[in-house]
Amino acid sequence: MSHDLTGINRRTVLGGLAAVTAGGASGAFAASPPLPSAPVAINLIDVGGALALMQRAFDDYKAANPKLISRLTYVKAPAPELASKIKAQQDAGRADLDIVLTGSDGLAAGLDQKLWLKILPDFNDKFPNIEQNYEPAALNLHKVQGDGFGVVVNYYPSGPLIEYMPDRVKTPPTTAEELLAWAKANPNKFMYARPANSGPGRTFMMGLPYLLGDKDPQDPLNGWDKTWAYLAEIGQYIEYYPAGTGATMKEFGDGSRDIIISTTGWDINPRALGIVPKEAKIGTLKGFHWVSDAFFMCVPKGVPNDRLAVVLDMMAYVLTPKAQAYAYDEGYLYPGPAVKNVPLSLAPKASQDVIAEFGRPEYADLIANNPIELPLKPEKMVVAFRKWDELVGSKSNKK
Repeated sequence: MSHDLTGINRRTVLGGLAAVTAGGASGAFAASPPLPSAPVAINLIDVGGALALMQRAFDDYKAANPKLISRLTYVKAPAPELASKIKAQQDAGRADLDIVLTGSDGLAAGLDQKLWLKILPDFNDKFPNIEQNYEPAALNLHKVQGDGFGVVVNYYPSGPLIEYMPDRVKTPPTTAEELLAWAKANPNKFMYARPANSGPGRTFMMGLPYLLGDKDPQDPLNGWDKTWAYLAEIGQYIEYYPAGTGATMKEFGDGSRDIIISTTGWDINPRALGIVPKEAKIGTLKGFHWVSDAFFMCVPKGVPNDRLAVVLDMMAYVLTPKAQAYAYDEGYLYPGPAVKNVPLSLAPKASQDVIAEFGRPEYADLIANNPIELPLKPEKMVVAFRKWDELVGSKSNKK
């Protein structure tokens, strides 16, 4: 998903949930290794931005379990670097990273190179009733995208949405054709980021086959003729494709761009942070389908059993409603929680205040009354990224 905030000084407004009193597990294990007798150090890498939502939940687990975890280290990296970093460690016989937080981009790259440990059903004992507990759309992502290797930790319907400044765009586009015509009439004023490491960019790419009536929205190789032609044509009027979504938000906020591609979270959060003016508006294009997205938890192969046992226990904890309530955050991945029974009222008051001020009442209607599609399967997503880089990204107009 790559909801990076590169270059943005992101403050947190989350208040403190009461410290959890129990995060560990006890008793016999059917499949997962036993919890260690001495605390272990855990290294977590985030390549998509999930820590912005969930770091407090992981910190709560560590605070409640000093006998299991001695140190919890957070590492961040761009999504495209993830697979090569982990593969290099595995090839060297090292297991430096214990848990990975990633969007569907990093998940797909790791599956492509067979880097992930199979979590489900192998360790079902740690995740009782996991499928019954997920929100329906999150469950679809968990089953189809994660395929037992990635466990959904946060979910949202995503987009693609257009975001525009009403004082600069008097008549916003309402169809894909109108967006193309607008971009042609206003060169370099429309922008989206490289799909391989941008949630909105990826959602735009995957949403276009529905908007354009392409042959097979789930087959970027043989079913996206209209999409690839459209992206190449509109690309003539796009100055360049940033390496992360944060850059599009900053350039939109400073007036360099007038229309960008957005998602629910990327609409709410940058306005809450003051990067994008509060009065910015969002819209959909005719034929709109949501393309859902999620953050996943993955475990690289080779993690020793003592650390694996703690990682699995920690993963189970952050799927509880109390931990999931942090996901409302500042609207960063709106709504955010992947499991049922996590109302906004369970979130810290600061999160509730942000959603009340910067959320949009139209989102409830848009979510309820438009189809929510799955993103591409991981192996297809890898193909789509490569084709976009070859057919679209390599033709950037910026010299």
